[in-house]
Amino acid sequence: MQLIAFYILSTVVLISAISVIASRNPVHSVLWLILSFFTAAGLLVLIGAEFLAMLLIVVYVGAVAVLFLFVVMMLDVDFAEMRKGFADYFVVGGLVALALLAEIGVVAASANSVEGRNFDPSPGADTNAEALSNVLYTDYLLLFQMAGIVLLVAMIGAIVLTLRHRPDVKRQKVEEQTARRREEAVELIKVNPGQGINVHPEQD
Repeated sequence: MQLIAFYILSTVVLISAISVIASRNPVHSVLWLILSFFTAAGLLVLIGAEFLAMLLIVVYVGAVAVLFLFVVMMLDVDFAEMRKGFADYFVVGGLVALALLAEIGVVAASANSVEGRNFDPSPGADTNAEALSNVLYTDYLLLFQMAGIVLLVAMIGAIVLTLRHRPDVKRQKVEEQTARRREEAVELIKVNPGQGINVHPEQD
């Protein structure tokens, strides 16, 4: 049972990964990528690494969802055309959803089988999360810290590259904002009934 589930999930991962780079629509590519992440999480569940599967779903699928949001916001997407396509591919989408449910059922059945229990995902620990942390913070502590330093340097580099002073772009003056007093930031204006107010009198 576990071997059959492995072949099924591996095939889905390969097909979805190829579809990510083969699809011309960026939205479709993101959806294929989400499918590959979910299926890869199923493979991790098969070997008993449910903690890594949860991380893959929460971190990567969450990040991909944000990426999907940016793609929709930045591209000129015709939502009417998308709704029409949704109606055209409703049956195909339903079949894909049923396939995902079947994958979840196969993974759950094989993970609880006798063959799945022969593999110990947490040697010397109660859970695989504890076993992973024991290895990560003992044998690979230096590499873990070096990876954190690399990410920190990459973040600082990205900030420095995008922090450019342009004359036509207004920038915040943090020191002036934090040093200003209440009298400089708040102004009480008496408004007569039935009359408007001009908040920018210098533009008159």
